[in-house]
Amino acid sequence: MSQSSQDFASTQYGPRAADYVSSSVHSNGADLDQIEALVSGHPNAIALDLGCGGGHVSYRAAPHVARVVACDVTPAMLEVVQKTAAERGLSNISVKQTSAETLPFDAGTFDFVLCRFTTHHWQNMEAGLREARRVLKPGGTAIFVDTVAPAIRVLDTHLQAIELLRDISHIRNYSVAEWISALSRSGFSLQSATIRKLHLEFGTWIARTRTSPDNADSILRLQRNAPDIVREHFAVAADGSFDIECASFVVREAAAF
Repeated sequence: MSQSSQDFASTQYGPRAADYVSSSVHSNGADLDQIEALVSGHPNAIALDLGCGGGHVSYRAAPHVARVVACDVTPAMLEVVQKTAAERGLSNISVKQTSAETLPFDAGTFDFVLCRFTTHHWQNMEAGLREARRVLKPGGTAIFVDTVAPAIRVLDTHLQAIELLRDISHIRNYSVAEWISALSRSGFSLQSATIRKLHLEFGTWIARTRTSPDNADSILRLQRNAPDIVREHFAVAADGSFDIECASFVVREAAAF
């Protein structure tokens, strides 16, 4: 029997769950501040942390809302989120194992859908976006945050190559234009888009996904032999560290959808 993409991702990320709770890239950032500001002042709201990973969105949102449901395909991630939430006294966080493409919630359940650093693992991006719109209450707000690919093809190709070498469960980083088009087709109206730079320190970047030494060497070789346009765009350092763009899309349900 073939293994589904969701099962494959779950298998890959199960042993890494604790690493994502302690990851500074995932536990900090202006995008997290933006998410917290978005939900602040809504004490009766119910929020969905879609593809929760280490749970950092849930931990930020929980003090401001009535309830947070953190969902992920990886059971070990959910166990870590439950444990960390209990340690932090966040009793209003519950967990649910599910893929983004088949959410087990009624239509219009959530005031907020919060999704950060997970879409590049989804088997079907637009199916997940449509499900997010379906479970969002009329008048509710969603925010999708993810690393994004450059529009220039040589830069896009380089990014997808090193991401796949680093993490074989990677599917695709989408460009800003692809995101905006997919959100529109999925029934969302874009309220704002914010682009930020994210610096990735090579050692911790590959350690977090437990990249094999052979694949790490292949990434470094790709970087060393890349054309100047690639090295300059990603600000590739001698040790392999580099910069990437991260986008935050705030959306609401399109009125005429």
